[in-house]
Amino acid sequence: MPEVIASASAPLPAATRWQGLPPVASAGTVVLVLGSFPGAASLRAQQYYAHPQNHFWKILQALWPQHPLPPAGAGDHYARRCEWLLARGLGLWDVYESCEREGSLDAAIRNARVNDFALLHGHCPRLAALAHNGAESFRHAPAALASLGSAHPTRIEAVRLPSTSPANASWSFDRKLAAWSGLMAAHGLL
Repeated sequence: MPEVIASASAPLPAATRWQGLPPVASAGTVVLVLGSFPGAASLRAQQYYAHPQNHFWKILQALWPQHPLPPAGAGDHYARRCEWLLARGLGLWDVYESCEREGSLDAAIRNARVNDFALLHGHCPRLAALAHNGAESFRHAPAALASLGSAHPTRIEAVRLPSTSPANASWSFDRKLAAWSGLMAAHGLL
């Protein structure tokens, strides 16, 4: 008789519940970059876009070559990178506050809770665009806009950008850079 490895009714092992990172934003934030949820490397480091193969920081440095990005690795490099980013009119957050997930792929996200974007009311009066870093984040654009729109002093647009994740290998670095550059130029950040 063949060995039964698992039956169709066997419960799946529970995924780990993860808590996301706080927003990085200020009164000068014009474009808020929204990922879906931090990957495993980012959660371990407690830093947005900590995976060394992610193109996020490399794209930003290419957008502002005249302003050197603080190098990774120094003790306070992440705080300095956040200051650098805020000085360029950018902010960072994710659409999910928490979720269950094994690994780092968006496809593995389960039981996610969406962040309360209304928390940004009054904190980002210049906010003009939500830059969704990939498709999973962009799925929540209507909810994010709805929670920001009614009380925000300006009209906010949502834009889907190509994911900077190493999993998005179908887009070359130059193609990603062009898309990100277009949004930043449209909002006077270049």
